[in-house]
Amino acid sequence: MPVVLRMARAGTKKRPVYHIVAADSRYPRDGRFIERLGFFNPLLPKDHKDRLKLDLDKAKAWIAKGAQPSDRILRFLDAAGVSKRAPRKNPEKAIPRKQRKELAEAAAKAATAAKAAATAKAAAAKTAAAS
Repeated sequence: MPVVLRMARAGTKKRPVYHIVAADSRYPRDGRFIERLGFFNPLLPKDHKDRLKLDLDKAKAWIAKGAQPSDRILRFLDAAGVSKRAPRKNPEKAIPRKQRKELAEAAAKAATAAKAAATAKAAAAKTAAAS
C-alpha cells in the first residue's frame, strides 16, 4: 500500500481549505484517508499563524515509514526545516517563445563572432611567428 502525504480539499465553493492527510495513493483526493496531519488555508495572508498547521512529528513518522510527500507538502516540510526539497530548474518556461528565439539567435551570433575572433587571432599569431 503506497502511502502519500497530500492535501484533500474541503471548505465551500470558492473558499477552499485543505486537510493535510496521509492516504493510500489509490484513494480519491477528497476521499478516505488514514490519518489527518493538519490543515492549510490559502486564503489567509502568508504571515498569519492559522494559514498552516501541520503536526511535524506525525509527518516525520509517516516519512520514516516510507510515505511520499507531494510537492506542496514537501515545500511545507522544507520551510519547517524537516526535509530538504531539491530546487527545480526550468528557466525557459517563464520566458515567452518570441523572446527565447531572439535570445537563442543572439547567442548563436555571439558564438560565431567568438569563433571568428579566435581564428583571426590564431592567424595573426601564426603570421607573427613566421616573420
